[in-house]
Order: sequence, then structure tokens, then C-alpha cells
Amino acid sequence: MEYSFNMEKGKVIFSGAKDLNASFKDLGAICDFVRYKNAEDAVETLAKVVHENAAVPYRNHNKGMGSRHELGGRKGRYPKKCAAIVMKVISMAISNAKNKGLDTDGLYIVHASANKTQIYRRTPSKGMLYHSDSYGFAAMRHSDVEFAKVEIGIAAAEDVKLGEKATKMLNLNNVLHSKRAKAAQSKPKPKAPTAKSSKEAIKATQKA
Repeated sequence: MEYSFNMEKGKVIFSGAKDLNASFKDLGAICDFVRYKNAEDAVETLAKVVHENAAVPYRNHNKGMGSRHELGGRKGRYPKKCAAIVMKVISMAISNAKNKGLDTDGLYIVHASANKTQIYRRTPSKGMLYHSDSYGFAAMRHSDVEFAKVEIGIAAAEDVKLGEKATKMLNLNNVLHSKRAKAAQSKPKPKAPTAKSSKEAIKATQKA
């Protein structure tokens, strides 16, 4: 699979999937959403999208789309199918990096894109041609099947040279990832219940 990353590819780990029966518009919105984020953080975020606990903002193709309070009033939705596809491709890239002996905690998504690959033309049966509730004459005549592809490239922040805006986004996400990691380390772990405390809890429930 050829990748459309136009910069130095030497230290970038790639993964992809093609001929996907999925919306390239949804895939493109998700790629915009995860680009320049930490790879492992992106997988966790997309898992929330799959379970409808986080929404994906849509900068394009958002006509008639509702606004989301969790996005600060921006338009978005929960593309669960496409989120699962991109999450799987990112996980493949992380696995490729592990096989090469790289530290996956410091890898960021430096390339993420989605495009159409093939378009197959479909025509309805003769009986459905003039007795359909489709939207307009064109929809009654044909309905195309569009296939898409996804490309993901991950690398360490210091191993790639990007543009000024991309570098700022990468550095910002690097700081946010470091803060999350420190907060997770400083958070006290819940203590496992001892045998004595569990017995006391059982006695208390029996008395009640």
C-alpha cells in the first residue's frame, strides 16, 4: 500500500486499510480529530466514541448536523463504525512500532488521511425505478457504492519535521499527554480489601 505522506518517511511507522465499505466523510472527520495526538491516547478516545461517550467534531460535510455541548457548541456526531476502523488501524501501527522495539508511549500521529478508492454504480430493479420514495429522480435511477481507505503514520515528536502549525499542535498534545501521565501516576490506587475487612462486611450485612 502506497502512502501519501510527502515528508521524510524514514522514522515514521505506517499502517492502513483500503477498500473499506464505510463513509470517507466520517473517516476524514475522525482523521482530523486524531491527527497530531498521542497514538495511545487516540485509541482511548476513539474507544469512547464507539461507546458514545465522546463526540467527533465535523468541520466539513456538517449540513443539518446538530451541535454538541461536549464540543463547545460545535457540530459533531458519533461515527461508531468508522471510529472502530480508525482505532484498529492505529492499533496496527502501534503493534508495528512495538515489533521494531520502539517506546510506544512517545509516539504521535503525524499522518492521518482518508480518501475514496473505488466507486461502483448500482441501479435499482425495474419495478423500483418508478415506484420509489427516493429523494429525487437521480436517486431513483442509480445509487453508487463508494469504498474508502485510511492511512495512519506515527512517529516520535523529535523524529519528524512538520510545518509551524502542525508542530504547535504536536507540542501542545505532548504537554497534555505528559500532564495526564503525571496525574495517573500521582492518583492513589484503591486498596484491595483484606480478608478481615471482607468478613466484617459480611457480618454487618447479616446483622442488618
